[in-house]
Amino acid sequence: MLEGAPDTPGKALDEALDRALGVLAKRPVVALTGAGLSTDSGIPDYRGPGSPRRSPMTYQEFVSGEHAQRRYWARSHVGWARMARAEPNPGHHALAELERAGALHGLITQNVDGLHTAAGSRTLIDLHGCIADVVCLGCGRRSPRDELQGRLAALNPGFVEAAGESVETAPDGDAALEATDGFRLAECAGCGGALKPDVVFFGENVPRDRVARAYAMVDAAGSLLVAGSSLAVMSGLRFVRHARKIGTPVVIVNRGRTRGDDLADVLVDGGCSEVLPAIAAVARLSWTDGGRTNGTPVRS
Repeated sequence: MLEGAPDTPGKALDEALDRALGVLAKRPVVALTGAGLSTDSGIPDYRGPGSPRRSPMTYQEFVSGEHAQRRYWARSHVGWARMARAEPNPGHHALAELERAGALHGLITQNVDGLHTAAGSRTLIDLHGCIADVVCLGCGRRSPRDELQGRLAALNPGFVEAAGESVETAPDGDAALEATDGFRLAECAGCGGALKPDVVFFGENVPRDRVARAYAMVDAAGSLLVAGSSLAVMSGLRFVRHARKIGTPVVIVNRGRTRGDDLADVLVDGGCSEVLPAIAAVARLSWTDGGRTNGTPVRS
């Protein structure tokens, strides 16, 4: 077993963890995270093992008019009431601990749930934005999602309760709700324009400056740790390809296959809540003291 790491099921996982630590140890790590990291916080993912087929609203559909926006905000109004209760899990806390230990030098997340910030991560790029913020399509004014939730509740009393607890919540805070007719929209308090969650929808481009900052973070990394992402979309895969191109070693921690498996130096087929705390435990012992604990070398 790994010295300083918790028990992990299976010899193969132990061996993969050893190899991962051999790549990550003593190098400045940058992490790239995806929806699989947040499943243990009760937020479903899009493409994990056993996940149902999902069809999230695209940017083009959202901006097509009031009908699509009513459908989105009705479903989001129900989903947000649940998503707002989600809390960071051991995987989120492990990455924050890696940062505090000086092992993790930056974090790029494809998630919009805000759980990395809640866990204490600070050197963070929210690649796809944050669901806790709202932006006006007209004037660009930004406002808190909690504020909008209160306005929507006042405009649509009893709507969340009528939906019931059995309605499934989607990864982006949406809910699988069909009856949205009659839902009343809230307009921008500044200009009366249409409101959109401040996240990157499918079919929408990530802001160029944000992408540039993420590339710069990968350029400065000694290793890239991918956690909980299938890398199915180019938004995240491009950073793995870039790391490979410049010779930066890549470790992928994910349940099941990913689109970047052939680019990785080490693959760890396991859950983030299990694997990341094991990595953080060894980092706490060895990253900060030259690789020795009580005079005994730590495996890395």
